Amino acid sequence: MDRMLAADLARLPDLLDATRRAAAEALATLDERAVVPPATRPHDPEPLPEHAAGADAALAAFRDRWEPRLSASAGPRYLGFVTGGATPAALAGDWLTAAHDQNSNSALDGAGQDLERETVGWLRELFRLTPAHTGTFVSGATMSNTTGLAIAREWLGERLGVSPADHGVAALGKVRVLSGAPHSSIAKALSVLGLGRDSLVRVPTLPGREAVDPAALDRALADTPGPAVVVANAGTVNTVDFDDLPAIAALRPRHDFWLHTDAAFGAFAALSPDHAHLAEGLDASDSLCVDLHKWLNVPYDSAVQFTRRRDLQARVFQNSAAYLGPLGDTPDLVHLTPENSHRLRALAAWFTLRAYGRQGHREIVERDIACARALGAALEQDPAFTLLAPVRLNVVCFTLSEAPTAARLAALREAAAAEVFVTPTVYGGTPALRAAFSNWRTTQADVRRAAEALRKAAREIA
Repeated sequence: MDRMLAADLARLPDLLDATRRAAAEALATLDERAVVPPATRPHDPEPLPEHAAGADAALAAFRDRWEPRLSASAGPRYLGFVTGGATPAALAGDWLTAAHDQNSNSALDGAGQDLERETVGWLRELFRLTPAHTGTFVSGATMSNTTGLAIAREWLGERLGVSPADHGVAALGKVRVLSGAPHSSIAKALSVLGLGRDSLVRVPTLPGREAVDPAALDRALADTPGPAVVVANAGTVNTVDFDDLPAIAALRPRHDFWLHTDAAFGAFAALSPDHAHLAEGLDASDSLCVDLHKWLNVPYDSAVQFTRRRDLQARVFQNSAAYLGPLGDTPDLVHLTPENSHRLRALAAWFTLRAYGRQGHREIVERDIACARALGAALEQDPAFTLLAPVRLNVVCFTLSEAPTAARLAALREAAAAEVFVTPTVYGGTPALRAAFSNWRTTQADVRRAAEALRKAAREIA
């Protein structure tokens, strides 16, 4: 064994304690740090070290060279990209995930799979799904949507008497995927799956909304020869609008379609009695995407993918090798996702659900919703800003009242970046900004700081 590697092994508890102190300091100073540090010239890459310097030297180099440039994305005023943080229990679970270093894909070493299945059961209950849905952990919403649409692709083949998994996607002929306001990851998934971005058909939405018009969807399905795929939204990115899932499901007696629902963060509305109606009908989905490193507040990367057709899922992703378990009635996880290597992502989710339960996570969701509404109200009262949509859940979509150009909004974002981070978008043809609340730390005090920072930035660029 290398001399320095052996030395680090001998003093591993001290090294972990030094890492713990560095992590604790980083988290303790979130409120004091710039949410996004000022842009600096990128470092010139250092050469690969030839000789061992040890973990202490690596930790020191990281803290000097890279830590000052990292954003405070774990903190309460990082309101871009619908980014959560990591609850204390989730952080503990993630650390233990690395310590135990499980590849939880095989029944030959089955505890990881069992833990994941238990966690999926808890999540299914959290989102009010029935046991007809089985679930697997994946890396994020994009992979969850891709997996769900891969199962949908196989369902199309089943309807046509072919198997894309065996015969290739060309066996399907022309495919139509219908959606009102799909997330960008849907087109990406269709590209990866060989269905093509051009298979995505935009269906008209309700006036002034991002929710699909059920009547327009009915007409589009009537114009679609053969079976189709419908991608519904439970929480759009810009305005957290929800398709009417029961109304979409009611179209099934007249049309043959697979219903995939992108509920990356909107599924969490089910936790709040005041907002659960928004998520009604999730259980009607044939496949369902929920992102966990958003509102469940577990570390990146983590999402879950649910489906009613695990048999089709295994047909797509089955992996035949002597060292892998058989498919069976309960397929090993290696047969259910694109990944052969599958870290024990479920442990962080298991920890936070075990630690705080339904009530604790309901409190996070409801507090974030209240914070979003408070920021929306504050901006609405300021003549410098215009809200572009009502605050339906946890996203505030707004713009400048005068000359809302992309350049001026970028200047606004940069001027406020030390105190609050928001991301750009375009809504209804208007350049805009989005503030998304999903962090477990965010409070009304953070809303006041964010609103004041945005007001000050608006004055500076006026």
